[in-house]
Amino acid sequence: MRVAVMATGALGGYFGARMAAAGHDVFFIARGSNLEAIEKNGLKIESVHGDLHLPKPNVTDDPRKVGPVDIVLFAVKLWDSEKAAVQALPLIGSQTRVIPLQNGVDSTERIAPILGTDNVVAGSAYIATVLSAPGVVTHTSEFARMVCGRTDGKADGQLRSFADAARAAGIDITVSDAIDRERWQKFVFLVGLSGATATTRQPLGPILADPDTRAFFYSLMREVVAVGRARGVSIPEDFAEDRMKFADASPPTFKASMLHDLERGNRLELDWLAGKIVEFGRTLGVPTPANNAVYAMLKLHRMGKQARAS
Repeated sequence: MRVAVMATGALGGYFGARMAAAGHDVFFIARGSNLEAIEKNGLKIESVHGDLHLPKPNVTDDPRKVGPVDIVLFAVKLWDSEKAAVQALPLIGSQTRVIPLQNGVDSTERIAPILGTDNVVAGSAYIATVLSAPGVVTHTSEFARMVCGRTDGKADGQLRSFADAARAAGIDITVSDAIDRERWQKFVFLVGLSGATATTRQPLGPILADPDTRAFFYSLMREVVAVGRARGVSIPEDFAEDRMKFADASPPTFKASMLHDLERGNRLELDWLAGKIVEFGRTLGVPTPANNAVYAMLKLHRMGKQARAS
């Protein structure tokens, strides 16, 4: 299959590299120092499931040099969604499927008007990765899972073909006919993890070990469940308890990408995570005090070091 990774950060780099190693034509869209490093040294994956080095991957900063593909793994930061979607237009053909693998819960709705409602499906990724250096992706979790599906629930042969190819490449992937519930279920844990780790500047282990921070983490997730249910999403009322069990079984060193960004002085996805729950909560009349606190504590950092220095 022809696959484009838009763009080649930690998440897209990992899944794209696994597809390339299995012999598929994968085109990595990158820029800046990451592009330069991949051109010079290739793309390196350091993973608990086995390291991988692509010495000469197809890498470019211009989607026009790639042309239409079968699948676009859309994995840009949330604030870049609409801009990146416009840049990705040359990758889109009549049968192309775009799978957003971003942290937010509304990515599909944001980019579908640009790339086509039939082309854009929905997706979620469960994986702990970080771009540890330009051209180097470090994967630290035992899990590396992808879920995708159409928001209208219809069967999709193109998506099924990609899932078959991805499984053959060693990727844990599921095509779901209830993708809206799936992405909200991921959002529950993501909002909790990002809020708790970024505000405490600690990985998951110490947060769970302390009764006060453990309770805070749980409250963040309970609020997401309440908001999701108020929006009509079929999340079980006790789903936060399920995610606590998942957290207890996760690596104690687990950090959300938002904490990695905070530590590096990068822009934060705060407005689309805790901020989105606060926004939804206000509209629906659902109290979100824990997420309100996360938003207030991190708001002055959300544009990164450059904004704080100006």
